[in-house]
Amino acid sequence: MVRSASRFAGDFSDPRALPEARSALAPFEWTWLGQVHGSEVVVVGQPGACRGAAADAAVTRCAGAALAVLTADCAPVALSSEEGVVGVAHAGWRGLVRGVVEAAVASMEALGARRVFAAVGPCIWPHAYAFSASDLDAVADRLGPSVRATTEDGQPALDLPAAVGAALERAGAYLVASSQTCTHCSPAHFSWRARAERGRQATVVWRSPA
Repeated sequence: MVRSASRFAGDFSDPRALPEARSALAPFEWTWLGQVHGSEVVVVGQPGACRGAAADAAVTRCAGAALAVLTADCAPVALSSEEGVVGVAHAGWRGLVRGVVEAAVASMEALGARRVFAAVGPCIWPHAYAFSASDLDAVADRLGPSVRATTEDGQPALDLPAAVGAALERAGAYLVASSQTCTHCSPAHFSWRARAERGRQATVVWRSPA
């Protein structure tokens, strides 16, 4: 199962807060991460394990373990497999360059996943994501030219959904759903780029107990 909350569910920037909202999203013990825009993946062996770990992805085959990432403009990526292995990744541009998506998929495969399916939640879209030329080159060098775009006023921009899609393709995962919501434009979502907001929405993935 996967659920993604908008700002109307509350501000999850302090993941220890909002116990009722957390339970409404996923009625299990949460594992949230101390996100650092890297490629570290934690393997969660029991519900609530690895809570606060310095990582940007988590995977598990443990039923009842809810894996959460907190985002504003970065992309939340939910991962699942027919074998019951699930995962979640926080995909900002630095994490994508460092290979967080590929690392998460590889960690799921190490737990027995044969095919990994992905859904991408709300994130910033290229028309609002002006980017420096050097940083854009770094993403394109790793993930290909499809990540290059322009803003509404013609500045170089990063196409974050395309970058996530390219990373998933490199990892051999199957993209089955992608949100059409841009966090910069949506009044229902937090956005650092649009409003310098420090609030975060949550995306939670879990395997239900049998």
